[in-house]
Amino acid sequence: MTIRVIIVDDQAMVRAGFAALLAAQSDIDVVGEAPDGRRGIEVSRTVHPDVVLMDVRMPEMDGLAAARELLSPPVGVVHRPKVLMLTTFDVDDYVHEALRAGASGFLLKDAPPADLIAAVRVVAAGDALLAPSVTRRLIADFARRRPAAPAGGPALRLNGLTPRETEVLELIARGLSNQEIAARLVLAEQTVKTHIGRVLAKLGLRDRAQAVIFAYESGLVAPGDA
Repeated sequence: MTIRVIIVDDQAMVRAGFAALLAAQSDIDVVGEAPDGRRGIEVSRTVHPDVVLMDVRMPEMDGLAAARELLSPPVGVVHRPKVLMLTTFDVDDYVHEALRAGASGFLLKDAPPADLIAAVRVVAAGDALLAPSVTRRLIADFARRRPAAPAGGPALRLNGLTPRETEVLELIARGLSNQEIAARLVLAEQTVKTHIGRVLAKLGLRDRAQAVIFAYESGLVAPGDA
């Protein structure tokens, strides 16, 4: 199945470069582009992409605000694409809030071309882009600076998980892939995927990215843990 992508970035050369790179892939089709968040929302709701590549800093409407609108659409709008944020090291706060809003992850704008192509495929498949160590650093830093969760909040919701599901959630938050979790727990990778699906369903989380945020906010994983 072809992955439909739109590119939202205020730099025309960046849009053109990304479009050329992605369109050269047999399984990816670039169906639109936009120079700012407001226009990006309009294009997305017209062409219904599977994945939106969204720059963080743009005029008119920044990527964070646009991601919120796309991922929490008004009544009557049923299409909700996956959003992959494009960022640099100096926008950590934006990245954290985008993940909380439901973005499927983020990619550094100077990442190698192969990483961009792989990221689009990963996000389109329903997974969150959380493997790079920089992602773990940003999320841990975000959790470190947030106030402690109130009693009866996220920590209480952990009680609904089985011991194995809690263990899997902890390893997700530490940045392990499904394959690495399977090796650590001596399980089949498909069994790990089943556990992750149950964790997301029980906690009411959209994807792996939100699971990581939840694990930190609930206190299951503390910033700086090995």
